[in-house]
Amino acid sequence: MGHHGGNSGGGRWRLTVLLGAGVAALALLLTLVNTVPDGGGSTAGTARDGDAAHGTSATPSGRPRPAVGWGFTHTQYSADQGGAATGRIEKLLAASPGLPQNQHIMGWGADNPEPEPGRYDFGALDRRIDFMRASGATPVVTLCCAPDWMKGGEAGAGRTDWSRTALETAPVPDHYQDFADLAATVARRYPDVTHFVVWNEFKGFWNDAEGRWDYEGYTAMYNLVYEALKKVDKDILVGGPYLAMDSVDPRRSEDASATLRGAWGAMDQRVLDAFDYWNTHRAGADFVVVDGSTYTDDGDPLPDEFAATDKFTAVGDWLRRQTHDLPLWWAEYYVEPADAADERTGWSEAHRVAVQAAGMIAMVDGGADSGFYWNPEKKQGTACAGCLWTPTGTAAGGVRLPMYDLVSRFGRAFPPGTAYRTVSVAADARPDLRVLATDKVVLVVNTLGRPVGARVDGARLDLRAYEVKWLTRRAR
Repeated sequence: MGHHGGNSGGGRWRLTVLLGAGVAALALLLTLVNTVPDGGGSTAGTARDGDAAHGTSATPSGRPRPAVGWGFTHTQYSADQGGAATGRIEKLLAASPGLPQNQHIMGWGADNPEPEPGRYDFGALDRRIDFMRASGATPVVTLCCAPDWMKGGEAGAGRTDWSRTALETAPVPDHYQDFADLAATVARRYPDVTHFVVWNEFKGFWNDAEGRWDYEGYTAMYNLVYEALKKVDKDILVGGPYLAMDSVDPRRSEDASATLRGAWGAMDQRVLDAFDYWNTHRAGADFVVVDGSTYTDDGDPLPDEFAATDKFTAVGDWLRRQTHDLPLWWAEYYVEPADAADERTGWSEAHRVAVQAAGMIAMVDGGADSGFYWNPEKKQGTACAGCLWTPTGTAAGGVRLPMYDLVSRFGRAFPPGTAYRTVSVAADARPDLRVLATDKVVLVVNTLGRPVGARVDGARLDLRAYEVKWLTRRAR
C-alpha cells in the first residue's frame, strides 16, 4: 500500500516506488520529518559492548508463543519522554498487562544503533525498552532500519543521514551479514525480547530494472537474520516478510491479481509474487507478518469504508493457506485514507473508531491473532486524531483517547487462542452491524452515521451513530 503512487503513510515514512528519473530526483529532496529521533541522530556515548544486557529484564516464563495479541507500535513522539504525562501512560498501560508494544531499532524514536562498525549507540532504544518494561508490555522489536555504512553511506559520529531517501535504503548485499550481526547484538542486549520482525515493507528492495520487488535480496537478508537470532537463543521467534498488501482498483488489469480480488479491489500481483518467493525460500518463520490498508492504491475504500474491510479477511485467508496456518500478524493496518499532507483528520473520532473496530473484526475473521495499531503522533497539543492518548510533550498530556479504549479492550477480550462464537443478529439489522463474540463478550459496531435499533444475541440494542458497544454475555 502506498508504494505505487498511493499516500498512506499514517505519520510514518513510506517507500514510494520511483517510476521515472523526474520522480526520483524529487524523492531525493524529501526529508524525513516524523522519524528523526530526538537528539538528531547524535552518536555521543558510543560503546563497543553493545551486546551487554541492558537494565533489569523480566525473565520470560516458559517458551514464548508465536502469537502475541493486539497492541500498538511506537512512533517518534511516543510516551517515553514527558515527565508526569509519561508516568500517566505507564500506569494506563500497566492496567492492561501484556499489551504488545513494538519498536523499530532505527527511526521512529530510535537513534542509529551502530554508527560505526562495532561501535553502538543504544541510548534511545534503551529508553523505549525501559518504557515497555515499566508499562508491563509484551515487547516486540522490528529490525529496521540499517546504519548508513551498511548501505553505501558514511560511518561516524554525527554523520547519520536522516533523509527519507537514505533511511528507505536497504543494506547492500555485502552487508547483509553485518545487519544480521546487529540483529543478534540487539537480541543479546534485550534478552526479554523474544519476538523479532525482520525489516519493514521491503523498504529499499525494489528492482527498478524489472519493475518488481527484489524478493531475492530481501529473502537472502531475512535468512541470515533468522539464523543469527536462532544462534543467540533457539527460542527467539522470528517473522517476516512485512510486505504491504497493496491492492488496486478492480477494473484495472495491469499488475492485478486474477484470483485474489473482491468488491474491495484486486491484489497487486507483484506483492503476491514477492510473498510466494519468500514463503518458498525462507530459512524458517515462527509467524508471518504483513501490513496493509483497506483502500486501493488510489486511496479509494471500495465499495465503502466498512465493506472495504473485507479485504483484511480475504488476504488473511490467502496468507494462512500459503503458509499452512502460520500465526498471522498485521504489523500495521489502515482504514482511513490519508489526504495530500499524509494526514487522517477528515472523519469524526466516532467514525474513525467504528471503522477501525470493523477492520479488526475483519482481520480476526481472516485468521489473524496479532496486530499492531500504528499510533499517530504529535509532539504537543491536545488534539490528535486517531491517537491512543494526548501528546506527552506537556504535563497535562497522556490522557487516554477513544482509540486506546478500543485497542486495549480488543486485546483483553480477544487474546490469541480465543474461541469465537456466532451470535444472533436480527435480519433487518445484519447488513448494518459488525459483530464479534466469545462466550463472555460481544463487540457490536454500528456502521451507519445514524442511530440504529436492533436485536443482538437476544437483547434489544439502541446504538448511536457509529457506536462501538461491548456487551457482557450471561452464563449459558
